[in-house]
Amino acid sequence: MTSLHRALVGFLLVVLAAVSGAASKSFTITNNCEYTVWPGILSSAGSAGMDATGFALAPGESRAMAVPSGWSGRLWGRTLCSTDAGRFSCVTGDCGSGKQDCAGGGAAPPTTLAEFTMDGSGGMDFYDVSLVDGYNLPVLVAPQGAAAGGNCAPTGCMADLNGACPADLRVASASGGAGAGVACKSACEAFGSAEYCCSGDHGNPSTCKPSAYSQFFKNACPRAYSYAYDDATSTFTCAGGDTTYAMTFCPSTTSVKAAGASPQAAGGLPLMNDTMVYLGADQLGAAAAARPPSSLLLAVAALVLAGALC
Repeated sequence: MTSLHRALVGFLLVVLAAVSGAASKSFTITNNCEYTVWPGILSSAGSAGMDATGFALAPGESRAMAVPSGWSGRLWGRTLCSTDAGRFSCVTGDCGSGKQDCAGGGAAPPTTLAEFTMDGSGGMDFYDVSLVDGYNLPVLVAPQGAAAGGNCAPTGCMADLNGACPADLRVASASGGAGAGVACKSACEAFGSAEYCCSGDHGNPSTCKPSAYSQFFKNACPRAYSYAYDDATSTFTCAGGDTTYAMTFCPSTTSVKAAGASPQAAGGLPLMNDTMVYLGADQLGAAAAARPPSSLLLAVAALVLAGALC
């Protein structure tokens, strides 16, 4: 099936679902990266399934999908995928099914996750982009056509963090040069301690606090979840209605403009902190020197520079 045929099928599914009343919402998933991305989809237990749970998106390709009423689950992007001896697998975001279709398998961390609960409490849609399980791709989620109400705004992580990832969190590419990164682990995955995993004695908001590692993610992507209890600035809601959620891999400022929202929306929170975008060691050093000399910011700058230089 050609990309044009897939796009037409996706569009017809959305139209038919809307006419039949089976669904009033949809996802439009776009790959703005310079390489193929294989989206994965996992529905929560008890939630109706989507029409597909995994597929390929070539650079510049989009796919529209109808969303069942009350659906909840997560979406992510898989990268560096291939088929060996008949088994499909990906270097990042692999769901373990051995096929393009994830078929109920979840994303192996580290992976950037987009999480949704449709038609939830008060009829609101709840959504977020989470780096709690680490990061592998820049992702933007932007609601379109939503009714007034809620904290309804684009969210995500637009920065490329793989190059700037601290050395002790970095997932290196087997085929890349020394230090080449394809993903960035969470501190929980890297070290497994209760302090970073918000477990055991640290299993509540009073005892689990941001760390220098979670601040690396938060400073780069202020609206994304950086650790388990990062709810206040990371959960977004839209009033019920016929809302389309545009999910873009490797978004650009053009993507934000197309979503009809300012990067400074959502209570003044930017979509990303420009000083944390990976540009190279010299630019990062200059950006770190220009920031206020608080101990926390200096610690984060040191982590970023360590990741860029090691």
